[in-house]
Amino acid sequence: MFVLFEEAGKFQAGRVLSEAESSAQVELESGKRVKVKAANILLKFDKPSPAELLREAQALASTIELELAWEFAPEEEFGFADLARDYFSEKAGQAQQVAALLRLFEAPHYFRRAGKGRFRKAPAEIVQQALAAIEKKKQVQAQIEAWAAELASGSCPAPIREQLFKILFKPDKNAPEYKAVVEASRNTHTAPLDLLEKSGAIASPYQFHWKRFLFDNFPKGTGFPPLQAPAIPDELPLTTVRAFSIDDSQTTEIDDALSVQGLGTGTVTVGIHIAAPGLALQPATPVDNVARHRLSTVYMPGYKITMLPDDVVQAYTLMEGRDCPAVSLYATFDEETLFLKGTETKLERVPIAHNLRHDQLDAVVTEPWLQDAQSPSAGAPAEVEALRPQLSFLHRLALQLKSLREIVRGKPENFNRPDYNFRLEGNDGAEPQGDEAVRISVRRRGAPLDLIVAEAMILANSTWGSWLGELGVPAIYRSQASLAPGVKVRMGTKALPHAGIGVKSYAWSTSPLRRYTDLVNQWQIIAAAKHGRTAALAAPFKPKDAELFSIISGFDAAYSAYNGHQAGMERFWTLKYLQQQGITELVGAMFREGLVRADDLPLVLPVMGGNELPRGAKVRVKLGEIDLITLDVKGTVVEHLDAPPAAEEGEEDGEDEPQAGPIAIAVDVEETEATAAASGDNSAS
Repeated sequence: MFVLFEEAGKFQAGRVLSEAESSAQVELESGKRVKVKAANILLKFDKPSPAELLREAQALASTIELELAWEFAPEEEFGFADLARDYFSEKAGQAQQVAALLRLFEAPHYFRRAGKGRFRKAPAEIVQQALAAIEKKKQVQAQIEAWAAELASGSCPAPIREQLFKILFKPDKNAPEYKAVVEASRNTHTAPLDLLEKSGAIASPYQFHWKRFLFDNFPKGTGFPPLQAPAIPDELPLTTVRAFSIDDSQTTEIDDALSVQGLGTGTVTVGIHIAAPGLALQPATPVDNVARHRLSTVYMPGYKITMLPDDVVQAYTLMEGRDCPAVSLYATFDEETLFLKGTETKLERVPIAHNLRHDQLDAVVTEPWLQDAQSPSAGAPAEVEALRPQLSFLHRLALQLKSLREIVRGKPENFNRPDYNFRLEGNDGAEPQGDEAVRISVRRRGAPLDLIVAEAMILANSTWGSWLGELGVPAIYRSQASLAPGVKVRMGTKALPHAGIGVKSYAWSTSPLRRYTDLVNQWQIIAAAKHGRTAALAAPFKPKDAELFSIISGFDAAYSAYNGHQAGMERFWTLKYLQQQGITELVGAMFREGLVRADDLPLVLPVMGGNELPRGAKVRVKLGEIDLITLDVKGTVVEHLDAPPAAEEGEEDGEDEPQAGPIAIAVDVEETEATAAASGDNSAS
């Protein structure tokens, strides 16, 4: 005797070896023996053989018209044999009964399962809905196949082009657009990114990177809602100092300026004046909501996305010729020994006499020019010549402050690599198109003007950070436990040492127009300046305020994404420069195993033939093909130029150097702190 039974949603048949009241021992055609519960046995038969019965039933099942069977089926619950007798005849045989079972089982939109071999027909409206859904699914599948065929032929359908970045980086794997890309990729044996590029989905490499960044970080665009800069409610006293700022020519958000008083008297007071949007803006206001959403200005070669609207920035920026609201730190030094005698914080209006631009002055304001205040100048503008005594003192002070920090650090800061400036010809601050001629120039790290600004900002950030800590006013700090390898810079609300800079605490406070953390800290500093020892009660953010932790978390993520985009765009324009200049070889030094850092360009690339060379070894590298989509270029070492120099120090702050590399996509075919902290970005402070 044979039986047909259901096991885990599948129908099987076999010969009965033994049978008890609640179960039977059955041997399948494969020879496997299984124990089958009596409740799972649907049919007992003597002939034909199980294989023949199933083969005949499957053939018959395909001939059963479901709509007709649904019409014949009774309204009440029924068994498969009942339907077979209604559909075929009163004498429906075993093959016909099994055929009805198979057909009923595979059509849940017509017949609902009510138990082992039992069914109930679905209501008419449910059937219509199910049929409509099945038809829609067929149409979607047909559309997927049509789109996949278009992609394979080198053409990109509009719906896929419109969802390009979602498909690649945040896919809905049930979406037909995604499935079409997967199907076309499989059919053509082509990687999804290559397939989409060949089909014309990617307009240009630059637009690909730019729009991907917007997709991830500015899905609603970079425009601002209508906003007005609030007026500062307080009457601020006007100071008698005349301050000057030092920034890059492209800087519009001028956050900081300096002043010097008392030269020649034995006691010199250095003023560090920070733009004061915090005196006007308040937490949870419309302008603050925009700033908190963006968290930082985004920098990239030739363009930037500001944290605040330009009208708001211009209301508080330290523009020359104006008396600007500022939070000022006055530090008093012994003129000869440069011993710090004391500091004081004031809220005031500061006359800004000059906006100096270091990229125009670095060749003039040199160490010899600063050290010999009596020597004739070589092309220095009159306003810079007039500032030579102040700049000379500030440079001498900066060297002293740096040396004191290096004592705390335990080793000198490493400025043996240059900074690079990118200029896109004819860009003038407009959104780049990606085909501009790029010029890359070198600016030595630690140049006098750069050092003056960096040390002044470090002094302000560390002084204010320690002051807030002493008053019990919470702030957003950056700290680093040690310079040991792998010890990273962290952000938190406690005033902890920063080993990379060599200070006992460090709170970013000098770029409130460009970084939200600095604006938050400025609110706390303003409360401290107004209320002193009771500032913790009056400050916008109280101790253990959950909002501060939320801001830190959001800022960390946003700042990392923005810096990653900046590094990626700098790599893009570096590769573009190689193409435009026809550079096929370059000289560099072995950086890490299999990596070379170019001597004259901001480029790190993997190379073949350098694995046996020590770190620092000079090599000539022949460049391979450049891919502007993946930002990838490889090289081959063709010449070992000399013996390796002393190994280069690692990053001073324990933070990894940003290195853009090949991008990652989500289509599954198979299913340095000291100088950066001073400026707050990779442009000049």
